Amino acid sequence: MLVNLQEVLSYAEKNQCAIGSFNTPNLECIMAILQNAETYQIPVIIAHAQVHENVMPLETIGPVMVLCAKRAKVPVCVHLDHGESLDYIEKALELGFTSVMYDGSRLSFEKNVENTQIAVKMARKYGAGIEAEIGVMGSSIESTEGTKGEKGIYTDPEIAGKFVEMTKVDALAASFGTVHGIYAERPRLDFQRIESIKDITKTPLVMHGGSGLSREDYTTAIAKGIRKVNYYTYMSREAVLAAKELINKQEGILFHDIALAAVKAMKEDSEKAIKVFYKIH
Repeated sequence: MLVNLQEVLSYAEKNQCAIGSFNTPNLECIMAILQNAETYQIPVIIAHAQVHENVMPLETIGPVMVLCAKRAKVPVCVHLDHGESLDYIEKALELGFTSVMYDGSRLSFEKNVENTQIAVKMARKYGAGIEAEIGVMGSSIESTEGTKGEKGIYTDPEIAGKFVEMTKVDALAASFGTVHGIYAERPRLDFQRIESIKDITKTPLVMHGGSGLSREDYTTAIAKGIRKVNYYTYMSREAVLAAKELINKQEGILFHDIALAAVKAMKEDSEKAIKVFYKIH
């Protein structure tokens, strides 16, 4: 069942949980996530990040994602993650995506607001939801942002409030200590900042760099106002490890054997995350 971002966020607010948003650059990822969603009868978000365009073009994977969402027995939102180009965002909406994220976090505040307002109008035209970002979300590969507590990379709650008021976005990605990629060290998460931003913006907050945290970190962040958690890196890594193990221990395997092993591994890893995000015991 294809639904928009507002519908799944409404579920999250009602149940005081977080919706899992899983990057799905290929069919194997989609299969793993939707199988879990149907098993636990929960709404989920499947996402395509603009940075994965060289992995799988939007025009190829987008229609597949939309079709799988429509056929699913649970509510599924199809989301564009980290769209840095307004043209790319419009392309996703034309393909039937029900949620888009405009990421202007590396621009000036004024330019970020200006472009986000345009993206909001585009999303509304299609009945889709929209997320935006204020504050820089770093990568554990290119920097140590979020791991050592530098003040410059954390979102200012007052600026976040002003941004939401001016843009009217449905969800806000805020920086409070997480990073994209594999964590080189335990991150310093500013949970009080999450609570302050939520109190000021009255808007569902999004955790980017959501893979690799502890159960306690997730639980606390959700209690403070996180309503969407982006999850991919560690799930993808488990697929690689499963493929490597299969190749090393068995002769004569074919690609579909590797694909099936990857699906199983991603399903098992994302299931653990889902149980925490949705408070499933």
